[in-house]
Amino acid sequence: MQQHLPDSAATADDVRLSTGYYLGLDALGPYVAGLLARCRTVFDIKPTMVADLDDLVASGLDADRGGTIEDGALCRGEVIVQTGARIEAGAQVTGPVVICSGTVIGAGALVREYAVVGPGCRIGFGADITRSLLAGHIFAKHPCFIGDSVIGRRVNFGAFCSTTGLRCDRGPVAEPAIEEITVNLDGHRIGSGQTKFGAVIGDEVALPAGTMLSPGTLIGPGTVLYPRDHIGGFLPAGSRAR
Repeated sequence: MQQHLPDSAATADDVRLSTGYYLGLDALGPYVAGLLARCRTVFDIKPTMVADLDDLVASGLDADRGGTIEDGALCRGEVIVQTGARIEAGAQVTGPVVICSGTVIGAGALVREYAVVGPGCRIGFGADITRSLLAGHIFAKHPCFIGDSVIGRRVNFGAFCSTTGLRCDRGPVAEPAIEEITVNLDGHRIGSGQTKFGAVIGDEVALPAGTMLSPGTLIGPGTVLYPRDHIGGFLPAGSRAR
């Protein structure tokens, strides 16, 4: 029997893996727009962002630290708060992290290593964000988890939504993870090149409360999700999922 391997090379140019399929560039700050413009596929976004956060001076991210960190906020490591952004008392942020202009990290929110929270976002009590790009104008004002993911503009996370970036169907979970995450397009498994890869959610998607996303989930922009407890695979732009 022929072994079925990931088909990365054969499908690398599929438009459904391009950053532009999921995220537009308008109404974003210069860093986020420039990051997306440098990334050919959605698989490139997190590694490129991590490299930028590891060298804040070379990437230009160190230039704007004009934002506000309120007394009572707990910040550790390199936390860049741009002009017009605010971390409220009671929030916890562990760098390297960038909080872009106009964003508010509210009391009780947790933002952890290798996250970029784009402009105009509202992150509230109980939200936990790590190793992810939130492109801009995103609402995560309730308890939820966003990890190893790319979130488009004007996405809303309902209460208790969660991305899942780690496979747990091959026996005991290993840390660091060793199983590559794949995505499924037209029956082809496409390697992400990453052992933790959660979801890519396109612009203007709202996740109903309690939605759980499998590793490697791709949701096109403008998709309407009806209440359900689990979503995985690929949902084309403008689709309806019941």
